[in-house]
Amino acid sequence: MFGISKNEVEKESERHTQTCTCMDNMFQKVAKLLLGEDYGRKKTKTKVKGKVVLMKKNVLDFNDLGASVLDRAHELFGQHISIQFISVTHADSGSTEKRLRGKVGEPAILEDWISTITPLTVGESTYEVTFDWDVEIGLPGAFLIQNLHHSEFYLMTLTLENVPGHGQIHFVCNSWVYPSKYYTKDRIFFANKAYLPGETPVLLRPYREEELVILRGNGTGMLEKWDRVYDYALYNDLGDPDDEDKVRPVIGRSSEYPYPRRGRTGRPATESDPNTESRLSLLESNKVYVPRDERFGHLKKSDFLAYGVESVLKFLLPEFEGLADDTLNEFDSFEDIMKLYNGGIKLPQGPSLDRTLENISLQMFRELIRSDGEGLAKYSIPQVIEADLSAWSTDEEFAREMLAGVNPVSIQLLKEFPPTSKLDAKVHGNQNSSIRAHHIEEHLDGLEVDEVVKANRLFILDHHDSLMPYVKRINATSTKIYATRTLLFLQKDGTLKPIAIELSLPHEDDDKFGAINRVCTPAKDGVEASVWHLAKAYVAANDSGVHQLISHWLNTHAVIEPFVIATNRQLSALHPINKLLHPHFRDTMNINAAARNVLISSKGILERTFFTGKYSIEMSSKIYKNWVFPNQALPVELVLRGMAVEDSNSPHGLRLTIEDYPYAVDGLEIWSAIKIWVQEYCTFYYKTDDMVQSDTELQSWWKEIREEGHGDLKHEPWWPKMTSVQDVIDSCTIIIWISSALHAAVNFGQYPYAGYPPNRPTLTRRLMPEPNTLEYDELKDDPKKVFLKTVSPQIQSLLSITLIEILSRHTSDEIYLGQRECPEWTMDAEPLKAFENFGNKLKEIEGRIVKMNKDESLKNRYGPAKVPYTLLHPSSEEGLTGRGIPNSVSI
Repeated sequence: MFGISKNEVEKESERHTQTCTCMDNMFQKVAKLLLGEDYGRKKTKTKVKGKVVLMKKNVLDFNDLGASVLDRAHELFGQHISIQFISVTHADSGSTEKRLRGKVGEPAILEDWISTITPLTVGESTYEVTFDWDVEIGLPGAFLIQNLHHSEFYLMTLTLENVPGHGQIHFVCNSWVYPSKYYTKDRIFFANKAYLPGETPVLLRPYREEELVILRGNGTGMLEKWDRVYDYALYNDLGDPDDEDKVRPVIGRSSEYPYPRRGRTGRPATESDPNTESRLSLLESNKVYVPRDERFGHLKKSDFLAYGVESVLKFLLPEFEGLADDTLNEFDSFEDIMKLYNGGIKLPQGPSLDRTLENISLQMFRELIRSDGEGLAKYSIPQVIEADLSAWSTDEEFAREMLAGVNPVSIQLLKEFPPTSKLDAKVHGNQNSSIRAHHIEEHLDGLEVDEVVKANRLFILDHHDSLMPYVKRINATSTKIYATRTLLFLQKDGTLKPIAIELSLPHEDDDKFGAINRVCTPAKDGVEASVWHLAKAYVAANDSGVHQLISHWLNTHAVIEPFVIATNRQLSALHPINKLLHPHFRDTMNINAAARNVLISSKGILERTFFTGKYSIEMSSKIYKNWVFPNQALPVELVLRGMAVEDSNSPHGLRLTIEDYPYAVDGLEIWSAIKIWVQEYCTFYYKTDDMVQSDTELQSWWKEIREEGHGDLKHEPWWPKMTSVQDVIDSCTIIIWISSALHAAVNFGQYPYAGYPPNRPTLTRRLMPEPNTLEYDELKDDPKKVFLKTVSPQIQSLLSITLIEILSRHTSDEIYLGQRECPEWTMDAEPLKAFENFGNKLKEIEGRIVKMNKDESLKNRYGPAKVPYTLLHPSSEEGLTGRGIPNSVSI
């Protein structure tokens, strides 16, 4: 009824091909009539031939026929795409500048544009280009390209064959080239050779410097899609000062709300608040400025997925809220939840549904609506319930996920008992824990608490201090939460056992009176067991919010964007550190821009689905105050949490406090492989510390990261000085770790674990029932119903699992750690060999991960839910796999 059949798609493809063929024939005839039989081929003697690989402008997976027609028309009237080489060995004698610059050769045009048929599906087109080789050009170090067509194209590579005296020369471009009218200078691309600034051939230096000036922009005006400007802005585009419900503080450049910077768009300020940037409507949100080379590629299915997320927010959620009956507001039973995976949730019928369906993009339509139009799409069964429907609810699985789940970066060793608070007692009163020895001693296998602490066998998941300042404000809404502390005991078999959960609220009269604490302990039967089960749900909801806001958004997406911007502004494409880091920034600015418009904005998906609500980004800014760049190194971070101690006799120089800690075990392997690769790469270019100190681009890059990108923390003493080769190695290793492995560890497990809402609810709506109340009696009589009334309702659950299913998928064009978009990414043989070794090392690690996951003695790698730990398995296929480490924060 609503779908598009395979036959219709094939017919449309056939019609499209026939149309293109007819038009191609027409244009070729006209071209030969007007320009002669030798159109597109040079009549003079040629010396060097080259091949240009590019992709023409396409819209989604289909050709933009209008653009294709106009480009061919431009060709007919002499408006071509031309290329001019820049010599690295011969100066331009006609230059009026005092400094030398490379001689620019005669232009050559791309041949046979009209006769080359663009593939129906997105694909590459190859064009020949023939040069009258000028001996005065010598070795070409760069080329200029001028696009006089109507439309932009994606330039991939240019390869010259048999260059006199030099053989093959390869240029890796991977950039969108817009019509020349949009540029102040013709686009330039450099040969595939890395140079430090001081080692750059003299004749290329002016071109290198001018290109960086263009990329920095002038800091003014609204940026357009063809602009190639990388610049900084505050997070001042999340709220709407004209709507009382959407007013949000400006985040960044303040001691109260510090934050990393984002990419500047230059949109005008709102009329009512000059400090707030105007927002695009949701219908226009995919048009937010991001430098074109940072946008999703044509092959990336995330284009569809981004539109799908927008569709959820724009149309499905408002319609559900308007049409929902009691059944849609609540899951009446756990069987109701399972209908999500059987396509059994029915949509309310009527005109409103019809209007909704009209506005849903095709891909999202296929994702959400069953082909019979009767209900929501069947979601994939999350791994956490695939093998066993009840294992998620066990204490063993609850604890195991702190070591091997989607948020394995929060658990800490408890070094003092009882736990204490670091909150200011003058403001918040006594916030120390009320957990005492008598609460937990019966669960310690006959040991005393002091013995367990000294033996490093007591651990804590502590969300108390980060949440307590917001609990009263959050609980003034329909959401009801606690600030929680969870104590866990390390058992002899290497697994963790939760032994106490503390639920804390601020004092009703005044925060200065301290916390009101309730301690819950494990129970197997009766209402006490139901209380314990509910207590774990409050912890899971806390952890879900902290994971999404801090572990995921702040500590990967947000903190890495300033590095993306600074690298493009200060490190030339010729710079070896640019070449090293560039793959690890792919799509990051695009996904972050989409997040600002749809996910983390006021009334966006995150505010609507997580307990943090309108305080979400404000809360993450408070956490950012304590962010320390060097502490993002995995070995340092593990030691700080007490999860490892330095030990020169142990692998990677660390001994894990919990030997079977899958995230740390696999993570240290990946970290070590990255560091070895980065060390071999950096020491090839930097032989001495003096070379680092004299690298003007590197020093400008690091200064800008510190003073602009992370400017709110610029005075912190912990910033590396960037005066030694080791500083370069350490910093680049951290950047690559955050962009690749850390993000993979906290992102791609979202659907496997949180795709089943009871396992990781995003919010709670009722506080724990008190004895001698109707709610407590209801808990005795029907604990499952009370649980479902407490955790996320159906609307938020639908929205949340739709979102995380999208975020947990790998796209068809994903590039994983140890891979590069182009095999010839550098002309330097030693770095290429080191990179090959890196890839081989990652394959070895994959084999060890597979082997460990089969070892039954390693209980934390598998657990009661029978979900093997594969989130740091480097490679993956397309789709919802629960494994694979993409190079970058790309989704």
